[in-house]
Amino acid sequence: MPQTIEIPDDLAERIESHREADETTAEFIEELVSVYETEGAFLREGYSE
Repeated sequence: MPQTIEIPDDLAERIESHREADETTAEFIEELVSVYETEGAFLREGYSE
């Protein structure tokens, strides 16, 4: 069952600026979650554990 989430306008604009032309917001978020699950965490420039 689909769920609705609310995000601030500035975050929606950031997502919009990163998605590919034929990619939906849901597809973009699904890809982010896949990367997170595969890597265990998002890599950050200058970050070390």
